[in-house]
Amino acid sequence: MIKSSLVFLALTLVGGAAQAAGETLRVAADLSYPPFQFRDSKGTPSGFEIEITDAICQAMQVKCDYVVTSFDAEIPSLLAKKVDFISPQGATEKRRKVIDFSDFVYHIPTKLVVHKGSALQPTAESLQGKRIAVQQGSIQEMYANTYWLPKGVEVVAYADQDSIYQDLTAGRLDGALSPAVAVTYGFLNKPEGQGFTLTGPEVRDDKLFSIGSAYGLRKDDSKTKTLLNQGLAKIIADGTWDKIRAKYFADLDIAVHQTTGSN
Repeated sequence: MIKSSLVFLALTLVGGAAQAAGETLRVAADLSYPPFQFRDSKGTPSGFEIEITDAICQAMQVKCDYVVTSFDAEIPSLLAKKVDFISPQGATEKRRKVIDFSDFVYHIPTKLVVHKGSALQPTAESLQGKRIAVQQGSIQEMYANTYWLPKGVEVVAYADQDSIYQDLTAGRLDGALSPAVAVTYGFLNKPEGQGFTLTGPEVRDDKLFSIGSAYGLRKDDSKTKTLLNQGLAKIIADGTWDKIRAKYFADLDIAVHQTTGSN
C-alpha cells in the first residue's frame, strides 16, 4: 500500500512538472532581508528563501524571475498581477482574507532586539515611552500596533530591516521587534550588531501570527499553488530543503511542526 502511494505521488509530481515545464514565473522578493533574501557580491539574488525557491522551480522545471520590491508592496504587486507569487511570509488570518498561501515552508520566532545590558522586555509595560521599530506590512507591525501602541509604546515602521539596523546602531531606537533568525544570522553577526542582543521570550499570538511562513498567491491561482506545493514536497523528500537549511542555519530547527487542526 505504501509503495503504491509513493508511485502515485511520483507520477503526480512528474505530471505537474510536465504541465508546467518551460513556464516563467515572476516572484516578488525583498532583497534587504539577510540571510533570507539579499544580493550577493555580484548583485545576484541570494539567501535561504531564494535558494529554496530556486530548488522548487528547478524541481518543477519552471523558470523563476525575481521582481525586487519592498516587503509592504509585495501583496499589492501580487493582486495587481505584476508577479505570480510572493516570497514566504507569515500566513496570518488577516492576510488569508486577501490572498491564498502555499504549504508552510518554515517557522521563525519573533523576538525583541535591544542594546546589550538593556533591561527592556517584550511587554507593553516594559516598553512604555520607548521607540520600537518594526518592518512595514509585517506581522511584527500588526502585533506592536495592536498590543503596544495603545499602551504608550512608540511604534516606528520602516520599509526594510536594513533601515531598522541603521537606526538601532545610530541610537535613534530603543529596540526592534523582528524575526529572530534574521537578526541572529544577519545583524548580530556584523560588527555594527555586536552591541545588541535578543531578549525575552518569543512573542506569540495565535490570532495575529501564523505557525509558519508560506508563499503568497492569488486566491484563484490553483495551478501555481499546486506547482509550489508539489515542488516543496519534492525537495523536502529528497533532502534538498534540509541541505539548504543547514547551509544557512546549521543545526537550528526551523521546520513547521503542525498539530491537529493547524493550517
